Amino acid sequence: MISELQIHTIARQMLERHGFAAIAKAAEQAQACEGRGEADEAKEWRHIEDAMKIMRGPHHS
Repeated sequence: MISELQIHTIARQMLERHGFAAIAKAAEQAQACEGRGEADEAKEWRHIEDAMKIMRGPHHS
């Protein structure tokens, strides 16, 4: 499991690198993991996705 600090670090880095498209990239990674039966990895990608949604704020819903 990735720590909460690591989740937010990864989310911040992805947003810096890809902008708000990073949220879609995280969702795609989660779906790919789910398709391969990697539930724990998918859960981590969903957590990263959720962290990015929080970081973007309420103006970009």
